[in-house]
Amino acid sequence: MKFPHRRQILHLATGAAALPAISHFALAQAFPTRPVRIIVGYAAGGGTDISARVIGQWLSERLGQQFIIENRPGAATNIATEAVARSAADGYTLLLATSANAINTTYYDKLNFDFIRDIVPVAALMRVPLVMVINPSFPIKSIPELVAYAKANPRKVNYASGGAGGPDHMAGEYFKLVTGTEILHVPYRGLGPALTDLIGGQVQLIFATMPAAIEYIKGGRLRALAVTTATRSQALPELPVAADVLPGFEASQWYALGAPRDTSAEIVATINQAVLAGLADPKMKTRIAELGGEPMPMTPAEFGKFAADETEKWSKVVRFAGLKPE
Repeated sequence: MKFPHRRQILHLATGAAALPAISHFALAQAFPTRPVRIIVGYAAGGGTDISARVIGQWLSERLGQQFIIENRPGAATNIATEAVARSAADGYTLLLATSANAINTTYYDKLNFDFIRDIVPVAALMRVPLVMVINPSFPIKSIPELVAYAKANPRKVNYASGGAGGPDHMAGEYFKLVTGTEILHVPYRGLGPALTDLIGGQVQLIFATMPAAIEYIKGGRLRALAVTTATRSQALPELPVAADVLPGFEASQWYALGAPRDTSAEIVATINQAVLAGLADPKMKTRIAELGGEPMPMTPAEFGKFAADETEKWSKVVRFAGLKPE
């Protein structure tokens, strides 16, 4: 931002036209002067809620005001997103955005908001890898073997998810798109019951979030084939990356902060810089690793491009699979 010369300020101060700009700058410099709400589209206790509380606590300590988590679950995060989109653009209402927002843009035909247009990118927080897990009794030990088996047995391999439209469901459809396989989706009411049935042998495959599956993998109750992020996971560094055999394949759960459209660049920058400081802090890095995640330090512009790219990627998957909300 280019600041006016002191003489210009003194000269313009006599005219009313200068007041809005000066007041706007002063407001941005003072932000925040009261508590800030972070709206979360899921119930308390889940990975999204926990991630919001971790960053909320950091921002409270860093910026000297409370960052309060407000849970508004329902409609696959659409209720929370619409609430933020309709809030005042003053920085005091933020959205805990996730990969669901990128998926929902195409998955739902009619929304009362446009995620890319109505939510300003503020800061990316962390990415949680998905891990391809199977029952150990399933005679597969690698992705190439899985693809070969699925092609030799079309529509006889089932993959489960924690619910239709979620990142784990979309990862399975993305897998079908890039491999040309016919595997069947079995949605559950939550990833926990889906993993229970995978262990019991009722389904063969899940693209599970790392925190949900890691203990089953370490305990030998599930076999992991690969992680679906672009790089290896620090939590399970021995696992290969799916993109090694499926070039360009990447699917993950990510968390970020967004704000209502027209929120000032100065306020966005204040929050972004505080988040970046957190992602560089050793204690915060350790906490993120404990959640199975990896920090995503980005400028607002970088996160904006990332969100747009994710939205475009998942729109292709949704259209390919002809998916509609159930």
